[in-house]
Amino acid sequence: MSKSLLAVVLILTGAAPAHAAEADAVRVCPVKPTVVLVHGAWADTSSWAGEVQELQRSGYTARAIGNPLRDLTSDAQTVRDFLNTVQGPVVLVGHSYGGSVITNAATGDPDVKALVYVDAAAPAAGENTMQLSGQGSALGGKPETLYDQTAAPGTSAKDLYLKKDVFQNSFGQDLPKTRSAELWAGQRAASTAAFMTPSKEPAWKTIPSWYFIASGDKIIVPESQRAMAKRAKSKVTEFDGGSHLALVSHPEAVTRVIEDAICSLR
Repeated sequence: MSKSLLAVVLILTGAAPAHAAEADAVRVCPVKPTVVLVHGAWADTSSWAGEVQELQRSGYTARAIGNPLRDLTSDAQTVRDFLNTVQGPVVLVGHSYGGSVITNAATGDPDVKALVYVDAAAPAAGENTMQLSGQGSALGGKPETLYDQTAAPGTSAKDLYLKKDVFQNSFGQDLPKTRSAELWAGQRAASTAAFMTPSKEPAWKTIPSWYFIASGDKIIVPESQRAMAKRAKSKVTEFDGGSHLALVSHPEAVTRVIEDAICSLR
């Protein structure tokens, strides 16, 4: 007997609580696309570990790919080049700055059937990622209080690392301190050029989109995300609590939104 069927039997017989079925239930959608996940700044592919596990458990092919974090135009080209290796339909997911990347990478790609923004930026043409953090964002302070900065080799840009207190108290404040300290220690630098490059024609104009917004996000504030979701005509899910790293702290909730996008495909 499968785990999901066993859970249902246990509930019907009164031997298990209802949430057991929710934990073990596997959604069956009519189309099985490849889910491509693009991480944001100060992160890496491991940000998506929980979502990859959930999606694979449901029988989907999920690929979390490296985002160079160098420049929006070249980062989007990196993702576009990867998409060209994927056969069949794609659901493209972006977190944070990764939202700007998927907005540019998917434009004109007929295989990308849905976009999912997770606490992300979804810029219009001409906008840059930095201006979309919103009023009250923790990134609105003086750079010297937010970042450890180094020279970006070969450019006039700076490489930015979030300071520990910003990372733990504003970036991933809902994570245990030991976990956020580990993630802070392993963060990848993001170039200032990545945040300042103007976006090009947005894919959300022609591709259906979904938006996961954590109410506890202090990096791209919920008000800014709601405005971007509204103009993109996205289907919005608001999560009560969380942080900018809700994809790490609440992967099941994020995966449900990704599966909503998957199940829309016909």
